[in-house]
Amino acid sequence: MTTKVLEFERPIVELEGKIRELKLLSGGSGEMAAEIERLEEKARQLQRERFASLTPWEQCQLAKHPDRPFSLDYIAEITTEWVELRGDRAYADDPAIVGGLCRFDGAPIVALGHQKGRNTKENLYRNFGMARPEGYRKAQRLFRMAEQFGLPLVCLIDTAGAYPGIGAEERGQSEAIATCLELLSALRVPTISVVIGEGGSGGALAIGLTDRILMLEHAVYSVISPRGCASILWKDPEAEQAAATQLKLTSHDLAKLGICDEIVPEATGGAHRGMAQTAQNLAEVLRRHLNELRALALPRLLETRYEKYRRIGHLERANEASR
Repeated sequence: MTTKVLEFERPIVELEGKIRELKLLSGGSGEMAAEIERLEEKARQLQRERFASLTPWEQCQLAKHPDRPFSLDYIAEITTEWVELRGDRAYADDPAIVGGLCRFDGAPIVALGHQKGRNTKENLYRNFGMARPEGYRKAQRLFRMAEQFGLPLVCLIDTAGAYPGIGAEERGQSEAIATCLELLSALRVPTISVVIGEGGSGGALAIGLTDRILMLEHAVYSVISPRGCASILWKDPEAEQAAATQLKLTSHDLAKLGICDEIVPEATGGAHRGMAQTAQNLAEVLRRHLNELRALALPRLLETRYEKYRRIGHLERANEASR
């Protein structure tokens, strides 16, 4: 059972509630088995149809669902021998970014990602997944360690953005993010990032300049939130649904634009309704991309990374585009 029901999920959840009631009333007897089976199939069909036609705004809501799996959930599910490393060796540890060493398919990798909380206490501790400069400097430390030991790097993105507080600005938030981008652009090991929920602004990009960018099916990735965009462009934060459409922030939009390299299918109804299936899908896609990247010689790996980002944001003259 989820703790929050989105409006477009309500008919499905209500039907599932009726199925549970029937099961309780039947008391385990087979008298109502046929009716229960019919309703279960109806619920599955309704779920498939509804989640196949989500609007960009509904995708945003789903990407921020409080029951979606977070970075540590996926790390626990698809890796072994996880050892978390804390601190930036300069100021403090930032719990909004977690990272360390683990094994994926038996081989060592460095994994890191944004981490949100499940309740108010955890979210205050994790700062709602919005990292401060020390979080990005911890990431830099892990980038360098991956390169030093020749380990592939996997980054899990799930943040509304970097923390914009006064203290973060005083400690060099923009410099910390810029240095992350500089390091990732030239890192001499295979790198993969996966947007598992929200991918917001520079806070997401800081750990996302990688050889391959993957996105979970219902994740979003954008330079700004729909509400922020609506406030700036239309001076109306309530226009966020229109902004979500215009921003082209869904996984399918970004795949068409050549930014997302592959969409990872989620369990029917979203990752929060099928953590194990979603994690299995992610592991299969990660395995394939890591094998492809490991097969590249280092000069070709760096060249391919450079070419990838040069292709993004291609511009055409208006008169050329109309020909």
